[in-house]
Amino acid sequence: MRQLAGRYGVDLPENIRFHKGMGLGPALERFAVTLSVLQEPPAVRQVAAEICEDSQQEGVTTLEIRFAPQLHLGAPMEVIVDAALDGIGGRAGLILCGLYGEPPELIERLVNIAAPRPGVVGIDLAGSPQPAHHWTLSDYAPAFLKARRLGLGRTVHAGEGRPAQEIRQALEELDAQRIGHGTTLLDDPVARDLVLERGVVLEACPTSNVHTGAVDEVDRHPLPNWLAQGVKVCINTDNTLLSDVDAPSEYHRAAAIPGMPDDGISVCLATGHAAAFRR
Repeated sequence: MRQLAGRYGVDLPENIRFHKGMGLGPALERFAVTLSVLQEPPAVRQVAAEICEDSQQEGVTTLEIRFAPQLHLGAPMEVIVDAALDGIGGRAGLILCGLYGEPPELIERLVNIAAPRPGVVGIDLAGSPQPAHHWTLSDYAPAFLKARRLGLGRTVHAGEGRPAQEIRQALEELDAQRIGHGTTLLDDPVARDLVLERGVVLEACPTSNVHTGAVDEVDRHPLPNWLAQGVKVCINTDNTLLSDVDAPSEYHRAAAIPGMPDDGISVCLATGHAAAFRR
């Protein structure tokens, strides 16, 4: 990031790392710093390539990279996506993120960009819903159902410390196959039963969840309870730079959560491989 900042004349703050309990809103604002050096296609291409290189060194064999190309203003979205795909070089799947509060038409445009590009494996709805937003989760249903018709994977950030009703909506209205975070799932037996019935996978991100305040402590993460109730779970870094975490350290942290079964990590690994979006 320092190298890119020097190249593009960007002044970086001294510290951009997340910290415990900072809240989701302030955490999301930190991404403005990384975005400031990732506006041009060459930077997107370089970082996408380096993500794959780092992950290979960590022993990661199933990798998905997600980003919101509409936030990279140095070129049209299609060019930004192609730059990411060029950097990835077939080593990872790419997921395009729409953001809560954005017009549904923008999400549909992401779907249209993804459709002819086999390297783009899925669509995500990310960020955080806010009372001031004009559009709600339900408004994104047509774009997600179009993604389903086109064979794209579908994941939705839902229940990240927010009511589990969000998870039900994501499944019933957007036909999500995976749920990002979903920390409140067990607050709603109907949502839990729907996840079990459909074989939906929860994308667990323990370190990030503590930083955003969705979970008080890693030791209190619901991951072991999910596994005990038969919920499918994969373990993810969410982000590496801001949370200062990589795949090995996140798995080590998850393994130490009280109540984790002896085979919990191997089960989560197998689930992650099986749940990867493919086209």
